[in-house]
Amino acid sequence: MTPYEIIERKRDGHSLTREEINYFISSFMTGEVEDYQMTALLMAIYFNGMTPEETAHLTHAYINSGKTLDLSDIQGIKVDKHSTGGVGDKVSIVLAPLIASLGVPVPMISGRGLGHTGGTIDKLESIPGFKTNFSIEHFKKLLKQNGLALIGQTDNIVPADKRIYALRDVTATINSIPLIIASIMSKKIAEGIDGLVLDIKCGVGAFMRDQKNAESLARGLINIGNEFDKRTTAIITSMDQPLGYKIGNWLEIEECIDCFKGNGPADLLDAIYALAENMLIIGGVAKTKSEARHNCEHALKTGQAFEKFLEIAKAQGANIQALLKPAKYPTASQIVKLKAEKRGYMSSLNALEIGFACVELGAGRLRAEDKVDPQAGIILFKKTGDKIVPGDDLMEIRTNRAEVIPKVLERLKRSISIKLSAPPAAKLILAELS
Repeated sequence: MTPYEIIERKRDGHSLTREEINYFISSFMTGEVEDYQMTALLMAIYFNGMTPEETAHLTHAYINSGKTLDLSDIQGIKVDKHSTGGVGDKVSIVLAPLIASLGVPVPMISGRGLGHTGGTIDKLESIPGFKTNFSIEHFKKLLKQNGLALIGQTDNIVPADKRIYALRDVTATINSIPLIIASIMSKKIAEGIDGLVLDIKCGVGAFMRDQKNAESLARGLINIGNEFDKRTTAIITSMDQPLGYKIGNWLEIEECIDCFKGNGPADLLDAIYALAENMLIIGGVAKTKSEARHNCEHALKTGQAFEKFLEIAKAQGANIQALLKPAKYPTASQIVKLKAEKRGYMSSLNALEIGFACVELGAGRLRAEDKVDPQAGIILFKKTGDKIVPGDDLMEIRTNRAEVIPKVLERLKRSISIKLSAPPAAKLILAELS
């Protein structure tokens, strides 16, 4: 067995054995397999796919490349949530404290934004003092004390995925369903969770553009969850237009605070409730979705969920005055509105274009080493289906990069479509799988 022979077998469409996959991944981590050989295997997988058994073997190999957490000494059924990423997707920041406030421990290890999609960690770090870089030991301490921990990925958990993802990112092999499945599930299983709820985005602003592929990904993820005895469910949600009205790191925190106060956007709350219902049932604190929904609404209405968010924010070093008085947060130096030039209805809002516009404003990154500006972002005043007259405010851009404003405004003009007749009502929750 040599790296060359394994690459050749996969290139020719054969299934790899557990031993072959384990050997290749472990040899890559020790340096015996070179980056160019790993890239060759990734490309062979991209074109030929993997069987469910191969995908399970790859997930095992990823997990075995680092440490796994043992959370058995923490009471309760530990349940996490994962989203495949989107524009304006700040669901986790409300969802995790909400679920923890209702008695289900949530060990959440999240990532940073890359490309047109934002990252939960970048959003949390826009809160002054909020720290997300903790050891595994401190992560467990936070979880035990608060029922919740919101941290970034560590070097000790699934290091193989971190190195291989970097190669996938520069070799056009990101959009491979088996590679996506192994990447997501290895990290989640290594966290020590008991259950997982997945938010699989599909549409122009998602990695999965159509529902068929999104459902295929969801089934693959659920199969791996079952392989590891982790109860796993998935919902398919639309990412044709941004979620909520605010896109950008601190702007999304502001919208999360609105949700905690009970007046968040309807589409954002719908996504939160759909995921929360599944998490509470898996966590054993609700028997039905209606019971779970009622408990969630009560936790938001009474401030119970917001108190949990303030508790974990303080525990992770944040100055919670910024959350209590968000209006005092400093704003970007440049604020410009995009106004409507014609009458009609908002027919579509291209989430992909809006996401990249945010990156140009400074709210995101194209390379892992890029820094993000917490003040930059976009506020939407109209969503799909809204009536528009000339002069209406459509969007507001915020940036500290004055030089990018003309280019961004042109991109945003291309991102919208206004037509005389109203479009069909936009549907957010497209399917649910378990």
